[in-house]
Amino acid sequence: MIATDDRAWREVSDGLLLAVRVTPKGGRDALDGVERMADGQCVFKFRVRAAAADGGANEALRSLVARTLGVPPSQVSLVSGARSRLKRLKIQGDVGELAGRLQQLAGEERKS
Repeated sequence: MIATDDRAWREVSDGLLLAVRVTPKGGRDALDGVERMADGQCVFKFRVRAAAADGGANEALRSLVARTLGVPPSQVSLVSGARSRLKRLKIQGDVGELAGRLQQLAGEERKS
């Protein structure tokens, strides 16, 4: 999922696919901004307190993304990257509403 317009997400029929880079054992659960990777892909950077062992960081990431976007955790699923720092999540819901929230978060992160 290469971003062509500075977005770390793309729309699908029933939600969004979100590109993230996660730092497990990061000391706190937080969104750390938006970053363009060397390959040109934009990602949201998250850190979680949980360790990567036994999927703990993945579950913590799902919960954190759900809280950040104001959706139930059941609407956030890991699509790829279970054993990698770079992951793709699917967020189910109203595409326009979710994209608006992500756009706002991306704008806020770039200003700070």
